Amino acid sequence: MSRKTFLGLFFFFSWIAFGQVNRNDTIRVENHPKDSLSALKPKSETAVIADIEKSNAPYTKPKFSPMKAGLYSAVLPGLGQVYNKKIWKAGIVWGAIGAGIGGTLYADHRYKRFRNAFVAELNGQPHEFSNLGYTNLKNALGRTQDQWKRNRDYWIAGTALLYILNIVDAVVDAHLYEGKNDPDLAVKPTILFEELSKQKTFAGLSFNYNF
Repeated sequence: MSRKTFLGLFFFFSWIAFGQVNRNDTIRVENHPKDSLSALKPKSETAVIADIEKSNAPYTKPKFSPMKAGLYSAVLPGLGQVYNKKIWKAGIVWGAIGAGIGGTLYADHRYKRFRNAFVAELNGQPHEFSNLGYTNLKNALGRTQDQWKRNRDYWIAGTALLYILNIVDAVVDAHLYEGKNDPDLAVKPTILFEELSKQKTFAGLSFNYNF
């Protein structure tokens, strides 16, 4: 057999062999580009177990009791705020109620002073305002005592309102602490995404409640 005949038969049988290959048997592999950095970093097994244990943990009792906070503030204004670990609020309560008590005592002292002078003027007795030279001193003393009596009553009402607000603040503050530590209620800062805005991200708050 000549060399040309051998090469011709080799190419002929090779062509027949390749022609029997089915196109459906071939697998097409596409080379998709991959990101150089992963967007999400997978959690470790330890972190996943810790998250599961935290989610399944029993509900813990709130640290502050609203009933105790209200009772403490009723016994001594500001004590409920101290119980709630809000010392700065206790200082405000003490200052406000102290000012109310001081204003009440001052107004009551002025009222009694003019009241005694008014009674002495009615009985024709000398008093500390006898030498003022008023033509109608009795009416002037009567109006002045009434004015200071109203001022005293205003101070008493204002101080009583501050006392009530002190109790309400202590109770509400303790309730808010309970809400902040409720596993079914969560309010925390988050990042908001807006695709159609020039500024893509915004700071905000997320509110989650599990029924």
